[in-house]
Amino acid sequence: MTVIVTGAQESAAALLRSVAMLERNSGTAVAVTAGKVKRSAQQRISGHPYLPAYPYSITSTVTRGPMGAEAEIGPDKGRRQGPLGNIIEYGTVNNAPIPHLGPALDENADDLIHGIEIAVLQAFR
Repeated sequence: MTVIVTGAQESAAALLRSVAMLERNSGTAVAVTAGKVKRSAQQRISGHPYLPAYPYSITSTVTRGPMGAEAEIGPDKGRRQGPLGNIIEYGTVNNAPIPHLGPALDENADDLIHGIEIAVLQAFR
């Protein structure tokens, strides 16, 4: 029995292009959603009389690598009032919590899912 396979090299090349496109576009989806989460968290905590600088300490950093993309969103401890992040979000025995990061993430979860769906469809159509 003889089996002749044609187009295998072309198919492999197309698959590699699709994987590269998926990596790039999923990273874009993560970056866009991270920006939305950051802005939402900043807006949720803005205007607090004792925390005028805290919203400006909230940053987002996106890291892309061979295993995908990830975002870190939250207060930068090196910025003014940034070290107060955990106390503000979760509260203490003496201070009630002011949730702003968790709700911002929840608010934008569907946006990330939608962005990843678009990335997959674009890569493998």
